Amino acid sequence: MKAREDLLRQMPDIANELLPDVAGELDWVGMNEIEMPVRIEDVAGNLIQSTALVTAFVNLADPDVRGIHMSRLYLHLDRAFSDRPLTPAALRQLLKSFLESHEGLSDRALVRVDFDYVVRRRALASDNVGWRRYPVSMIGIMEGQEFNLEMGLEILYSSTCPCSAALARQLIQEQFERDFEKGDAIDFETMKNWLGSEQGIVATPHSQRSAAELRVRLVPTFTMFPIVELIDRVEGALQTPVQSTVKREDEQAFALLNGQNLMFCEDAGRRVKAALDADERVTDFWARCTHYESLHPHNAVSVVTKGVEGGFVPGSGSPVRIDHSTD
Repeated sequence: MKAREDLLRQMPDIANELLPDVAGELDWVGMNEIEMPVRIEDVAGNLIQSTALVTAFVNLADPDVRGIHMSRLYLHLDRAFSDRPLTPAALRQLLKSFLESHEGLSDRALVRVDFDYVVRRRALASDNVGWRRYPVSMIGIMEGQEFNLEMGLEILYSSTCPCSAALARQLIQEQFERDFEKGDAIDFETMKNWLGSEQGIVATPHSQRSAAELRVRLVPTFTMFPIVELIDRVEGALQTPVQSTVKREDEQAFALLNGQNLMFCEDAGRRVKAALDADERVTDFWARCTHYESLHPHNAVSVVTKGVEGGFVPGSGSPVRIDHSTD
């Protein structure tokens, strides 16, 4: 033990021993993409384990200090993720430990945890069940004693273009005029067979996989994160979430849902906004609906916010997984 203490005394500590070449405060300093296992409780009380990428930051409020103690941040993370599941209370305690270990240097701390949440989903019509993966971000920010809690989600759904659907219906009507004489009596079986044929249904609207990316600010008083509840709320508003296990009857039910929920990206954005506005757990939000067009090589995009003063603003940065910014 004494030999180790002697060795540590001999090791240089450049971050503490030298002044910075240019003095100044820093908004955020730390690490991102730290590899950690994460455990989170599901709605049934079971613990789900996943692999997380973690961002850990503090500000540097003393302009004359060259650097922060990054190893302290990592050790606090390691202990927190080893000791307990990820909860709002655990994030808050972790941020307090960041600031306590940087007393005199920092008065703000941030932690962001990106991971995949998997949940079992029933098929639309058959008795089958399959897995669905949802990218999730948990973001905690501590400024002094004030704690803010944010959550990011990505939800995939299908969107069928209303304009394309109307144009397809027009082509079907025109084909009907070519195949049948005006005023002729058409028997039931002939009409039924025509409607079920490629000759009759000559055009179909274009659909595409789409994504709703959300970043919501939560009331920070929950014992667990409302992940599934928010997913269900948004999927319920959009009505066409992508499926896992699909038999023919499920695919037919999905086609019916798409036909009954024709959506421009503007329609999807309004549905998401209405769903989040009605949730008392959400104090502010930013959401982007992207339709990965099958007609164009570019995407159709809408962005909605709650509009709280000083809250989220529209932007191009993703709230989930794609980047690890602090905005």
